[in-house]
Amino acid sequence: MPNSVVRLGPEKFLRIPGEAVIGAALMLALPRRPRIVLAAVSGVALGAMTVLNLLDMGFNQYLGRSFNLVLDWSLLGDAESYLEDSLGRTATLAAAGGVIALVLLLFVLLALSTVRLSNLLARHTGTATRGTLIAGVVWITCSSLGLQISGVPLASDRTASAVKIQARRVADTLRDEAEFQKVAKVDAFGNTPAAQLVPDLRGKDMIFTFIESYGRSAIEDPIMAPGVDSTLDARTKALAKAGYHAKSGWLTSATYGGSSWLGHSTTLSGLWINNQQRYRTVMASDHLSLTKAFKKTSAWDTVGVMPGVQKAWPEQSFYGLDKVYNAFELGYKGPKFSWSTMPDQYALEQFQQRVHGRKHDKPMMSELILTSSHQPWAPIPKMVGWDQLGDGSIFKGIQAAGNKPADVIADTTKSREEYGKSIQYSVTALTEWLERYGTDDTVLVFLGDHQPIARVSGNHASRDVPISIVAKDPKVLDKITDWNWTDGLRPAHDAPVWKMSAFRDKFLTAYGSTPHPKKG
Repeated sequence: MPNSVVRLGPEKFLRIPGEAVIGAALMLALPRRPRIVLAAVSGVALGAMTVLNLLDMGFNQYLGRSFNLVLDWSLLGDAESYLEDSLGRTATLAAAGGVIALVLLLFVLLALSTVRLSNLLARHTGTATRGTLIAGVVWITCSSLGLQISGVPLASDRTASAVKIQARRVADTLRDEAEFQKVAKVDAFGNTPAAQLVPDLRGKDMIFTFIESYGRSAIEDPIMAPGVDSTLDARTKALAKAGYHAKSGWLTSATYGGSSWLGHSTTLSGLWINNQQRYRTVMASDHLSLTKAFKKTSAWDTVGVMPGVQKAWPEQSFYGLDKVYNAFELGYKGPKFSWSTMPDQYALEQFQQRVHGRKHDKPMMSELILTSSHQPWAPIPKMVGWDQLGDGSIFKGIQAAGNKPADVIADTTKSREEYGKSIQYSVTALTEWLERYGTDDTVLVFLGDHQPIARVSGNHASRDVPISIVAKDPKVLDKITDWNWTDGLRPAHDAPVWKMSAFRDKFLTAYGSTPHPKKG
């Protein structure tokens, strides 16, 4: 099989597997007992390779990368939680049970099949020997001449190649872990004195906001873009009327389709965190995150509003947040919207009531994670009057009248349409909040964490996400004039594109921070 869904086709199964020819020759040469053992082991190995191949196909489809045998097993639990939120516990348990049963059946049947084939070869040694020799000659001929069917070579060594790729991936992962530990210890601002961190933002209420799955496709895809671009333009004008102006550009995310925490940590750490091991390494380090830089100055109080966090979150220390409001601490009594525990508008209103709207001895530095645009994009919340939000009960009717996740998950066009609507909702909620509650000293930085899954963004989509800085004080945006970002909330197609890991240092430098490197 290929390692991606889009490359799956009948021509893939018309090839001559070189491994099978060699296997047949071995079976013919071995006595009965070693032959049966080898056949059974080969069947189990083929089952394992098939499972890994299917995992590769799934990961490429949803996360834009192959399955990592060392790091990615933990993500299967997240996948189960996502299905439970989307389809319900009963359907998820049935699906999980079915998958486990199919995997076990695959191992058993492949082992029995290879044993049966080895016995068949042994019973017809002469015919099998001639057939193996002919197959070997045909394989060598096809390989030498490069014969193909629909662009696919007839002579295949796919299984051997897949084993080699998996082995190399494991070795690369272990080597990367050791090398990244050294990289993470080097920090251009690690020893910068507190007085020399972001002096040009003193007195400002800083808000860093991530919008789930807000990717470049939302702004440029022909299905999603018309609605999203119209919303961005309308909200740019509304903010300008309220005295706010914005500049926008692009960042290339370290993740794709999911694993949002990798995008968050890459943006705020200044390190390229594209796998779970790197994430664990950084979270356990004293590397200076952008949010912790504000805490280090002692000129800001720091807080996080995380409606997606539903369990212990030790990362709070790395991000330097004095207080974190999780999904259970925002007083929400309304319904969940699939995976999202509450609508973004409600989370923003609670942020206003509990944090931004209260009197403080110091300005606030806040990190917000908005979740309403999380897949499967059904049902999607709708904006209601800000004075009507209450405890969120008003959303019960909206949730009940919305699309069912199962109806959207199975329909690619519907998924793309609903994804676009979810981005419109999140951007509208955030910018209306700023228009309604922002002050002369409010500075908002908001961006996407990653592109949506390939079924929505396309199989060859970039990993770019939009980022905007919005402020009423013109001096704030003047500091980033040399970034050549686009005016307004919608970045131009040819606006600068940086790696997401470049943002921390560029931001700190733009607002007056002085580098004092910390070396590992």
